[in-house]
Amino acid sequence: MMRLAALFVQPDGCYSGLPCVDSWPEQRDARKYKGSMPVVAHPPCQLWGALAAVNYARWGGEHNKPGNDGGCFAAALDSVRRFGGVLEHPAKTNAWAAHGLATPSGIGWQMTIDGGFVCEVWQSAYGHRANKATWLYYYGTNPPFALRWDRPIGTHQIGGQDHRGKAANKPTLCKREANATPLAFRDELLRLAENSKGMKCAECQQIKPTKNRKSRGRKAGFRCIDCHTEKSAAKSAGAKTAASSVR
Repeated sequence: MMRLAALFVQPDGCYSGLPCVDSWPEQRDARKYKGSMPVVAHPPCQLWGALAAVNYARWGGEHNKPGNDGGCFAAALDSVRRFGGVLEHPAKTNAWAAHGLATPSGIGWQMTIDGGFVCEVWQSAYGHRANKATWLYYYGTNPPFALRWDRPIGTHQIGGQDHRGKAANKPTLCKREANATPLAFRDELLRLAENSKGMKCAECQQIKPTKNRKSRGRKAGFRCIDCHTEKSAAKSAGAKTAASSVR
């Protein structure tokens, strides 16, 4: 796997300790990320949800003002567009409209006017116990691959019980589990970020950075720098052996 950056993540979360991931928790301030690795961005969502306006009306305070995230979402979006990768936010987030992103519709990826792609995916398809509908924005030199588009109904819910009564509500997840990213979904997001700036080598079948591309024509396919070096060394060694046998 190529080196990637995970922005706006928990210090002890699912990206922590991964050898190929440069994690940017709150203390590093991911708004300062300068590249150049592709990114997976999880900008804070609390001030972009449906309850943000309710909380602001009730409690006031500039820190509770809807959309006042200190530029985190804008910085995440800029990083995805500059370096490639994917941005994740809850479905129906108000950040989408505020930043001019197209609303996902239907199933699958939809291309946007800026050359990016948007979609809605449910994290329940990746093992989350709640539906956790999620919107993604992807940008890269390669188009995104298909995700798990099925939408299994979760056994639990995020948020408190509502007026429908106990029978109509499901058990509520604790905040940590509700916010957690399933490992299968994390890996899918990392693959998307990797795909945004890489190509699959025809020989080792690994996605490698295109900056190390060795073109051999359309029929031969892309060969990464590692396989190219290995093949060249083997070819050189073979030529020396042949020359020695002639002598």
